Amino acid sequence: MNLGAIYHRMSEQFCYSLDEDRLIINIKTGYDVDKVYIIHEDPYAAGIMGGNEKWSGKREEIYFKKRLKDHIWWTTTLCPEYKRCKYYFEIHSGNECMNYFEDGFYTNEEMNQEGKTLSYFIMPWMNPADVFKTPDWVNDTVWYQIFPERFCNGDHSIDPDNVKPWKYEKVKYDDFYGGDIKGIRDKIPYLKELGITGIYLNPIFESNTNHKYNTKNYKKVDPHFGSNEDLRKLVDEAHEAGIRVMLDAVFNHTGYDFPMWQDVLDNKASSKYADWYMINKWPVDKECDTKDGRYYSFAFAKYMPKLNTNNPEVSDYLLDIVRFWIETFDIDGLRFDVGNEISHSFIKSLRYMTKNMKSDFYLLGEIWHDSISWLHGDEYDSVMNYPLTTAIGDFWVYKNRTSESFEYDINRCFTMYYSQVNDVLFNLLDSHDTNRLMDKVHGDKDIFYQQLAVLFTMPGSPCIYYGTEIAMEGGFDPDCRRCMPWEEIEKGLRDEDINETRTLIAMRKKYQACKSRNFHFPNDIAKDRVISYLKIGDNESLQIYLNCEKTSCNIPIKSTDEIVFARGLSYEDGSGEGRLKANGVLILKKD
Repeated sequence: MNLGAIYHRMSEQFCYSLDEDRLIINIKTGYDVDKVYIIHEDPYAAGIMGGNEKWSGKREEIYFKKRLKDHIWWTTTLCPEYKRCKYYFEIHSGNECMNYFEDGFYTNEEMNQEGKTLSYFIMPWMNPADVFKTPDWVNDTVWYQIFPERFCNGDHSIDPDNVKPWKYEKVKYDDFYGGDIKGIRDKIPYLKELGITGIYLNPIFESNTNHKYNTKNYKKVDPHFGSNEDLRKLVDEAHEAGIRVMLDAVFNHTGYDFPMWQDVLDNKASSKYADWYMINKWPVDKECDTKDGRYYSFAFAKYMPKLNTNNPEVSDYLLDIVRFWIETFDIDGLRFDVGNEISHSFIKSLRYMTKNMKSDFYLLGEIWHDSISWLHGDEYDSVMNYPLTTAIGDFWVYKNRTSESFEYDINRCFTMYYSQVNDVLFNLLDSHDTNRLMDKVHGDKDIFYQQLAVLFTMPGSPCIYYGTEIAMEGGFDPDCRRCMPWEEIEKGLRDEDINETRTLIAMRKKYQACKSRNFHFPNDIAKDRVISYLKIGDNESLQIYLNCEKTSCNIPIKSTDEIVFARGLSYEDGSGEGRLKANGVLILKKD
């Protein structure tokens, strides 16, 4: 038995409370392990610790498992009667059996050695106050990300002086086209008809750039976008349409023209705001290059100096900003830009405040890597699920990968965190920080919709970037931030793509199985690059097939199956199977 491949600890995603009654326990092993049992019971089942009575637990086999590239992930759910749990594992590989305790592995003989004190794994107390609760509504939400300057120009009277005529074209870094809040309000009926239930807005507060990530005033909507009253109207009208609103919180850094930074430039080390930033040596002036380490900034962008969120004054200031946003605009959530560089202590304070103001407020961190350090229940609710973005996209990049590889990569994404986090992960295929999905798939509409089908059948909360519903083109920043082609949309020239996207969104909302975290990969098609996975819901199950081979393949279809979504399918009722073309997708509702 490969003992080095076996791992468990009583913390993080290996052992945690799902709610006040259920305890999730996971263990990772190598592929040589055939069976895993958990032996569990209350720590005091044999009386007070230290007594003479021998403790013995209930022995249950762990059946549910996910395959990773080099490991098997075994998972079980226990319901400890007294909210405490003492346990160890019995692990079988062929004829070999080992018992796994907190301090290592023991044979049956070693475990039962007279005088041996066993170091059991122990969950001491499932305290209700410590249960990680995430907002229920997020799992039901279909997000739509809007880059305000390029979405819609609804009020030309507030256009920037250098505004360009609205046009669907390649854009430059410093271009302005006049998108604003009124334009977003005008398109709420469009979003509602599409099926959108959540809007994520890139920054909308005062700034001199088109992207607004260099904030000048956190309490004032940028005048070229509108007024604070316009933002409040947008949120109210979105809420009336059943749409939640999440703003972008840019708290890692400020703009160069932010008053506190200007005071630092003017008064140098004697500025009362000197410790608001991360300054390493003086003087600091307009000629500084942050690569010399004079002060820290976002990346090496000297016009975005980095805030010191370890400073209690800065923390209090930013908490006041968030309090103002919630009370003034009634927003539903915040996405934290560069969320992995803000201090943990500040995020903890922010969670405490926001959850007391609005218990189902959504806290989303922009983190592109394994984020378990921020997801213990006292900081963010969720993160942007870029690992899933990569897992989905890579399968089409590397043509030699098999369906098993896809299974391993997807399973990794959903074994990284707690189950309640998986329910509210912010899943996306592209954003303002990446090239657009159509660029990633080199303009292939079939692959485009294959990947969207995966997005809309994954646990979590899917987000489409504005224009994805029309298969909008665009390379890396700034080309991914083109103007929305409303003239083409209004002429009906994009109806085919809008209808396909609307169908996927409607499927997501109709079938609970799409949102379920319960899925597995039967890989029941004998083709290397035909992906097959089953989503199991409370009321139905969905079978998803993606043919990524170069030729068509046969897919079994029972007479009781219902075709929910398909592209490239040839099928006759009662035939027992369909023919799915290369790069086709089929989603069946199973009886």
